[in-house]
Amino acid sequence: MPLLEELIKKGLLKKEEAESLEKEIEASGKREDDFLLEKKIIPEQDLFNLKSKYLAIPLREVKPKDVPLEILELIPQETVQHYKMVALSKKDSILEVGMVYPEDLDAQEALKFLSRSGKFNYKVFLITPTTFNEILKKHRSLTQEVGKALERLEEELKVEKKGAAPTVAEIEKLVEEAPISKVVAVILRYSVEGKASDIHIEPEREKLRIRFRLLGSLHSSIVLPLRVHRSIVSRIKVLSSLKLDETRVPQDGRFSTKIEKKNIDFRVSTFPTTLGEKVVIRVLDPIMGLKKFRELGMSKRGSEVVHRAIAKPFGMILSTGPTGCGKTTTLYSILRILNKEGVNIVTLEDPVEYQMEGVSQSQVRPEIGYSFANGLRSILRQDPDIIMVGEIRDEETAALATHAALTGHIVLSTLHTNDSLGVIPRLVDLGIQAFLIPATLSLAIAQRLVRSLCDKCKKKVKPRKEIKDLILREVAGFPKQIKEKIKIPKPLYIWEPKGCSECNQGGFSGRIGLFEVFEMTEELAEVVLKDISEKSLKEEARRQEMITMRQDGIIKILEGKTTIEEVLRTT
Repeated sequence: MPLLEELIKKGLLKKEEAESLEKEIEASGKREDDFLLEKKIIPEQDLFNLKSKYLAIPLREVKPKDVPLEILELIPQETVQHYKMVALSKKDSILEVGMVYPEDLDAQEALKFLSRSGKFNYKVFLITPTTFNEILKKHRSLTQEVGKALERLEEELKVEKKGAAPTVAEIEKLVEEAPISKVVAVILRYSVEGKASDIHIEPEREKLRIRFRLLGSLHSSIVLPLRVHRSIVSRIKVLSSLKLDETRVPQDGRFSTKIEKKNIDFRVSTFPTTLGEKVVIRVLDPIMGLKKFRELGMSKRGSEVVHRAIAKPFGMILSTGPTGCGKTTTLYSILRILNKEGVNIVTLEDPVEYQMEGVSQSQVRPEIGYSFANGLRSILRQDPDIIMVGEIRDEETAALATHAALTGHIVLSTLHTNDSLGVIPRLVDLGIQAFLIPATLSLAIAQRLVRSLCDKCKKKVKPRKEIKDLILREVAGFPKQIKEKIKIPKPLYIWEPKGCSECNQGGFSGRIGLFEVFEMTEELAEVVLKDISEKSLKEEARRQEMITMRQDGIIKILEGKTTIEEVLRTT
């Protein structure tokens, strides 16, 4: 045995003692060095100095505090434990790896496999079992840092002054006076109290710009010194368990915290730019996102059609429109109606935006093969009554969703089309045979979001002639039944934003949806089977007396809920 031979050469063991120890080692089934340490034949440091010489591998002394968490995580935890090897540092593309047993052929093969899959080169160093255990202990404590960081964030949020949100000047002053963790806490609180949906942290040539998306529009709110950019990004990465040393590729994560006794989720996305990493944080406030169906602003006719569809025991309900138009909010509001004790609701989302009590929610992970299609297959084995799929984006998912609706399930999902009439041609494009659509599709909802006027300060005005003519022209094209119910005041008045303390001088308060709801009827089924053309679909929509999104917007203008500019901008 090599170590025993080295001990004999050094005069630390007699030949007879070594022969006796060799027999004991073979009988124990233990490694030679483990046995020698256990029997305290030689101190650990001396033993590993000998081992280093005969293996011709340098012995590395490492302080655990010098090994960052993001480096440790480059080797999976199971591999670390099983083969007693850890990542120590990374210089350029070379990963320095510490191994207790570098002579172990299985450990060498495992390391080679990791280097091929991770596309890195490596250099091996010998480390003592004590060093390995100390690093491992540090690794476990570091993984708890995210939890501690979140606890600290909550504490910092609690001690912040209550009442009014901090001013921009106060946040900018904090950079000079407070630690970065406090600055991040205040920015998060500012976004929640200001009812922002997103936070954009963007490096520029000479400054760091922070913008908030309020009521659908981005506003430049805070300008900070560029020197704090990396610290702020690092702090957000720690909170959301992202790799600190990876700045070349986008990363996604999330974290949760309490602000003013509310649990708020923050979804984080980093993006490499020529000036540094940009971070966008989606603010997921369940109070803002989980709306009751009646709060959406859908017309009476649209609401009746939706309730008819969800009363059926099966069928697809598809919400359509561009990104950020409120499709998921609409589906969640429908789920709230359907969520009863006697049904099993399972969702497949990317990501899960709001937690809903009583609903089994799952997040897809395409990077490990857990896609919408694969997840949907598994859901069908979970005995569901109602299924929500975040998005139908490929032929396989479309086929599985259609099959689920055909076999007695209510299926809710989203699709990307410009209007509700486009849903049927889109399903055909995704490989769904036309004869299956009438049997499976219950309805299609298209929508847009517009800013709603502040009721406290909106002002009544006479529209310009061209605006008046446009409104009257649109009203003339309304379905007969709807037109009879609309009262056009004489003279015609509309409302404009003014601004007050209630709406932060913006003139708007919240957002409201513009909807069109296209229902599957016997007449539409005949159209689908005979002639799926834009003309025939529009004729059927008129026969159904469907209100288009533009028409829904005109009604909301006349009701004083929004402005003509908002409707023309979105429809």
